Amino acid sequence: MDATVPGYSPGFKKPPATLRLKRKRPRRSEPAAPQPCGAAPRAPSAPARRNPFSSLDNAPRQPGRRHQGEPAPPGGGPASAAPFWQFLESAGEDEPARSVGLSEGTNVLALPEDLHLPVPTPTVPTSPKHEFPADWSIKTRLLFTSSQPFTWAEHLKAQEEAQGFAQHCRAAEINLPQSVQEPKLSTELRCAFQQSLVYWLHPSLPWLQLFPRIGADRKIAGKACPWAQDEALQQALMSDWSVSFTSLYNLLKAKLCPYFYVCTYQFTVLFRAAGLAGSDVITAVLSPTTRGLREAMRNEGIEFSLPLVEESRSKKQKNSEGNLETEVAHGPEVDRSPEDGKEAAPSDDDDDGFSWLEEMGVQDKVKKPDAISIKLRKEKHEVQVDHRPESLAVVKGTNTFTLLNFLINCKSLVAVAGPQAGLPPTLLSPVAFRGGTMQTLKARSMNAKARVRLAYEDIFSLEIVGPVLPHSLHSLTMLLQSAQQGAFSAVLYTYEPTAVFNTHLDNASAALKKETISKDLLKCGLHSKTLDQLSQVPTLGKSSLRSLEMKDYAYAWKS
Repeated sequence: MDATVPGYSPGFKKPPATLRLKRKRPRRSEPAAPQPCGAAPRAPSAPARRNPFSSLDNAPRQPGRRHQGEPAPPGGGPASAAPFWQFLESAGEDEPARSVGLSEGTNVLALPEDLHLPVPTPTVPTSPKHEFPADWSIKTRLLFTSSQPFTWAEHLKAQEEAQGFAQHCRAAEINLPQSVQEPKLSTELRCAFQQSLVYWLHPSLPWLQLFPRIGADRKIAGKACPWAQDEALQQALMSDWSVSFTSLYNLLKAKLCPYFYVCTYQFTVLFRAAGLAGSDVITAVLSPTTRGLREAMRNEGIEFSLPLVEESRSKKQKNSEGNLETEVAHGPEVDRSPEDGKEAAPSDDDDDGFSWLEEMGVQDKVKKPDAISIKLRKEKHEVQVDHRPESLAVVKGTNTFTLLNFLINCKSLVAVAGPQAGLPPTLLSPVAFRGGTMQTLKARSMNAKARVRLAYEDIFSLEIVGPVLPHSLHSLTMLLQSAQQGAFSAVLYTYEPTAVFNTHLDNASAALKKETISKDLLKCGLHSKTLDQLSQVPTLGKSSLRSLEMKDYAYAWKS
């Protein structure tokens, strides 16, 4: 290439003059540099444009210095120039703070969106309640917040930890005073806290997270599963699991175990002893279920009910009867639009739904559907609830023993493919059983600052992670009531497939005597107050507790 070509630089050591002119531009605060002779005049530098994709709050700040100590304007200034507390401001003065940070003197803590403090204001009952309703769902996480510190729950001594385990194994009932003056110095409180964190698990595989099981394929994928391709090992695991399952049921029948959960990769089963949830017989609730599972249970002779499906049918029947009465009262001349009332559900007593053809005399000319189609038509409403909370199945009395044998021999109880292939269901219990392993919930405390109206207050939080069973939730609230001087809030994270376990059972004995319950279940391992709560008839329906708040030793909650 010839050196006379414009813009050519031998060896590319020196850029062309045109590139130098384009690259060198004066700053806004500096005078324009003198232009070389013969160069084209340049236009003055234009002001920096605002990013069209940013919000109005991120608009460029006008030049000018701010006096030292003067707070930054609401939307101006770079992020590094604003003080940390500015990022804690909420959208309104009366709204709860939208984000939190560590107290002064500690590192900044970025909490996820679901840890906003303080918690949403729960629904306040018309009269103060000194007890919240029983919640039979499993909680995956609890977040307690209070204006009093949780230092008493930190760094338990080895002796306190051992004493807590011993109290749990011996079912010791610890009754604390209404208010503990020095919680951090209370050995009794700290031992009771360790006692409330204990639960029992089977199988125990430390490298696998065995709860939750529904939708856990991604968490288990890639982990070592030596039984996946070893049929003999799978049979050994299932044989050991069957022994543990049978042990739990025998404890339940003897009223030495109040309840336990069977968590499979498709559904969850809750077994409850007689006397709990307002029932005088052993009950088992399954959710979610499918038509195939229910059909298999029927073939095994297991009697069960679908309370939510039956409730829906009864409502439809009442609505249809109400519409019929309205038509009779107003007469046929009244015009009603389709939106005024719902069409009555087809009767299950009707054999095939085509009996009207006989009245017209054309029954021989119209081809009727076969028996399979008629059966599917009758089960249409039942099929539509598969994998939904409405598919809840309830088994009672001696049928629960038949259900036990059915689950032990059910081939679909264990996945045959995928990360959970060959892995037995998870058993969760509040008391010890054969083959069970003692586990503890994970607890940690944090100190934070949250905006409350126009000021910032210290907010202390205690986080509990793990499968929190109903008795643990109640035990922890009793401890916090004494340690936090009757004032705390809690956000509860529910394992959603178990929320429907709070459904009221139709045949439950609401007038069951509490004296009989306490006497029969006295040795089940629960605190007497916890036992009283869990013996009540469920009132939450298909929902579960989402938040709790105690103020002046009275509860408010939101479901």
